[in-house]
Amino acid sequence: MSQEEEIWKERRIEQSPRADDHREAYDRDEARLIHSSAFRRLQSKTQVLGLGESDFYRTRLTHSMEVAQIGRGIVQYLSKKNVENANKLPPKELITAICLAHDIGHPPFGHGGEVALNYCMRDYGGFEGNGQTLRILGTLDKYLEGYGLNPTRRMLLGVLKYPAAYSFLLNDMAYDAKTKDTPNWLFKAAKQKPPKCYHDDDKDIVEFILEPFSQEEKEKFTASMEYKPKNDEDRRSPETEHKLTKYKSLDCSIMNLADNISYSLHDFEDALSLELIRQSDWKRYFEEEVGGRQRKELFAKISTMRPDCAYDKITKDLFESSYTRKDAIGSLVNLMISNTQIVENDSQCLEPLLRLNVELICDVENLMKAIFDLVKKLVINNENVQQLEFKGQKLIIELFEVLATDPERFLPNKTKKIWENAAKSVLDGLSKEEQERLSVKDLVKRKQMRVICDFVSGMTDEYATKYYEKLFTPSKGSIFDHL
Repeated sequence: MSQEEEIWKERRIEQSPRADDHREAYDRDEARLIHSSAFRRLQSKTQVLGLGESDFYRTRLTHSMEVAQIGRGIVQYLSKKNVENANKLPPKELITAICLAHDIGHPPFGHGGEVALNYCMRDYGGFEGNGQTLRILGTLDKYLEGYGLNPTRRMLLGVLKYPAAYSFLLNDMAYDAKTKDTPNWLFKAAKQKPPKCYHDDDKDIVEFILEPFSQEEKEKFTASMEYKPKNDEDRRSPETEHKLTKYKSLDCSIMNLADNISYSLHDFEDALSLELIRQSDWKRYFEEEVGGRQRKELFAKISTMRPDCAYDKITKDLFESSYTRKDAIGSLVNLMISNTQIVENDSQCLEPLLRLNVELICDVENLMKAIFDLVKKLVINNENVQQLEFKGQKLIIELFEVLATDPERFLPNKTKKIWENAAKSVLDGLSKEEQERLSVKDLVKRKQMRVICDFVSGMTDEYATKYYEKLFTPSKGSIFDHL
C-alpha cells in the first residue's frame, strides 16, 4: 500500500483492528455508520412528504439507501468503462459509507427544522444540516467519545460538502431582522436560511481532513464566491445572499450527484403515486414553450441512443400502471448513471481528489434539472407540504426556546451533563480576571447553546412531536412517560 493511500486511511485517533478483523479501513467506516444511532434515526425523519402519511413513501433512511445504490452504480460504471482517472475513484465500500452518511445531520421536519434551528442559533454559530453531518461523524456519535465514529480522513473529505466555515460565508444582510412585533416562529423561511457551510465549532475536524495539503492547496480548495443570480427571474443579489463555496472533492461530487439523481427521480415517483403530479401536469410542463422551445426536446437527443427514454414512451409508461412507472423510473436512473464523466474543476489543485469531479453530460444534466424543477414547483412548493414544514418550524423553535431558557430544569440528565461539561471545558484553568477579560460568558453561552442544538437536531420527527406535547399539551405526558 502506498504512503498516499495510508494517509487517506488515517483516523483522528489511531485505532488498531480487533483480533481477527481482516476488513479494510473503509469497510469499518461503512460498518460503524450502519450500526450508528444517527443512521437508524433516519427512518423517522422527513424526506419530502410527511411521515405518518403512509408506510409506502420515502423517509431519509430509504432515500439514503437509494443514494448509496446510485453512488455505487456510478463508481462501477466509470470503473468498468476504464475512463481516464478511473483509478482515483473511491472503493465501493467507501462511496457506500459516504452516501449512507450524507443526510444524518438533517434535523426533524426537513428544511423547516433546519431553518428553525438556524434561526435559534444565529447568534451562536448557526446551524446547517450538512455541517451537522460532519459534526456527528467527527464528534458526537457514541463510538469514541469526542471523536464520533472516528472515520477515515477520506470518508470525512467525502462528506465535507461545503469546505468553508459559517462565519466566513455569513452575510447578515441575508437575514431578516428579529422583531418583537411577531412571535419568534413567525418569519419567512427564505430569509432565515443558513450559508451552506460547516460549523466553526468543528474547525478541528476540517483541519485534520486538509492536513496533508499545502497552504496554497487548501486556499484553492476552500475558495468562495459571491452569489450570482441564476436567471433573469432571480431577484437575489450578492448584497442580500450568503457567499458560496466553489468546490467539492471527487468522492463528494459522486455523493452529491447520486443525491441529485435520487431526489429528482425518486421523490418524483412518490409524487406520481400520491397524484400530486398528474399526466396533464407533466404534459403541460414539458410541452409548453419556453424561449421558443418545448422542454420535451430535452428527450430528443437522448432518445436517438436510448429509445426507452423517448418522451412519448416515458410519458406513457409513467402514467399507465405502477409496473410501467417503475420501469420508466429505472430507465431514467440508468440513463443518468451511464452518462456520467470524470472532469477537472477549475481549482487548479494538484491533488486529484480535490481537482477531479464526476458530473453528468450536459443533455442529461438539463433533463434531470427539468424534472427536479417540476417536482419543486408542484410538490416541494405545494401548500400542503409547506404547511407541514411550517408546523415543524414552529414546533422546533418553541421546543428550543423552552430548553434554552431553563436547561437545568428541562434537559434530560445525560444531555444536562454534557451542557454542564461544555461550561467547564471553557472555564477550566482560567482565573476570574481572565474570565472577565476574555468575555468567557459569551463563549460558555455559545458552547452550551450548541449542546442544546445538537440535542434537538438529533431528534426524529416523532420524538420531537412527543417531547413538544409533553411540554405544551396539558392532556399529554406524565412522570411515567419515557421518551
